[in-house]
Amino acid sequence: MLDYQMGLVESKFADIIWENEPVSSTQLVKMSEESFKWKKSTTYTVLKRLCDKGIFQNNKGIVSSLISKQDFFAAQSERFVQENFDGSLPAFLAAFTSRKSLSAEEAAYLRKMVDEYEVK
Repeated sequence: MLDYQMGLVESKFADIIWENEPVSSTQLVKMSEESFKWKKSTTYTVLKRLCDKGIFQNNKGIVSSLISKQDFFAAQSERFVQENFDGSLPAFLAAFTSRKSLSAEEAAYLRKMVDEYEVK
């Protein structure tokens, strides 16, 4: 299984890639220097780490994603529910709503989602 985890700095760096892909590694170095004050070597170190995790690829100096931002966060959510609620989405929702009430709009949206994704 691929390691779809990122720290805070990696996540901010990944956002730059997702927002600009495909992006040349040269341009990515410039953006990283502007955003984070990184040196070229730091940019390439973090990029290599994210490529090794299977999130991005650097093919002949062109950086692009192997997993979309939406799919990345979906995988993170699944992992969180699996690790903390034994994979039970109802248990997660019960814990979440025990401290925060849902608005009528949120409840309606969740009902609609359940209806759309329910296995029949």
